[in-house]
Amino acid sequence: MAGRSAPRRELERIRDGNGPGADHARVALTAEAPPERLRSAILALAAARGEDSSTCPSDAARAVADEWRPLLPIAREAARALARAGEVRLTQGDRPLDPDGAWRGPIRIRHSRSPDG
Repeated sequence: MAGRSAPRRELERIRDGNGPGADHARVALTAEAPPERLRSAILALAAARGEDSSTCPSDAARAVADEWRPLLPIAREAARALARAGEVRLTQGDRPLDPDGAWRGPIRIRHSRSPDG
């Protein structure tokens, strides 16, 4: 297990557990294109962690690549796009973020509630 990041191991557990986010974890671990891998990693991590927890763009980047820092801007943009689509919510501290707003600094990505509750 040495050598793999904690977010990578988490994605593998999500995939193997076949629970919330498992399909997205499979894509994140196998897709060729980094944007697709990052989008899927965000969705898998947010779904598995549930509405009471969150993830961050760096978790998604570390889950899909050893050299994750260059992927961080792509992960942040993927989070914005997913928030625009209503698939996740973005927060900074306790404050919700507008995905089209001008914000800086660390953000958290939360699973969106389903329309049914």
